[in-house]
Amino acid sequence: MVAGTEHRSGMTVTLLSFGYKYGLPADGDLVVDVRFLPNPFFVEDLRSKTGLDAPVRDYVLRGRDTMEFLARLQPLLDYALPRYAREGKSHLTVALGCTGGRHRSVVLIEELARLLQDTPYRIRVQHRDMQR
Repeated sequence: MVAGTEHRSGMTVTLLSFGYKYGLPADGDLVVDVRFLPNPFFVEDLRSKTGLDAPVRDYVLRGRDTMEFLARLQPLLDYALPRYAREGKSHLTVALGCTGGRHRSVVLIEELARLLQDTPYRIRVQHRDMQR
C-alpha cells in the first residue's frame, strides 16, 4: 500500500503482476498481456534479476513501445476507476502479465503504482510470480 493512503476512498486497487506460464489470475478484473514488449530475460545480465532491480527497470522503461503502452493504459484507468468506484466496487484488481512474471509485468506494475499514488484509491501491489 502506498504511504499516506489513510484518507483514500473505499475502493482498493490491487496492481498485480503475473506470469502467463503459471496461469491467469483468478481474481483479475482488468487483465492485460504485456508480452509484446522487449523481454529482459533474453539479456544475459538481466535474466537473473527481477523488475525491482534498476537495470531491468531501465531496460523496460526506455523502450518507446513501453512508454506508449503506459500512455494508453493510464487514460483507460483514469476513465474506468472512478466508474467502478461509483458502482460501489470495493476492490478492483488490475493484472499485467508477461511470460514468467519476473521482469516486464513487475516493472509496469511498479510504474502504475507510482502513477496512481495521488489518486483517491488505496493502492496495493502484488507480484504473484516474481520469486518463481
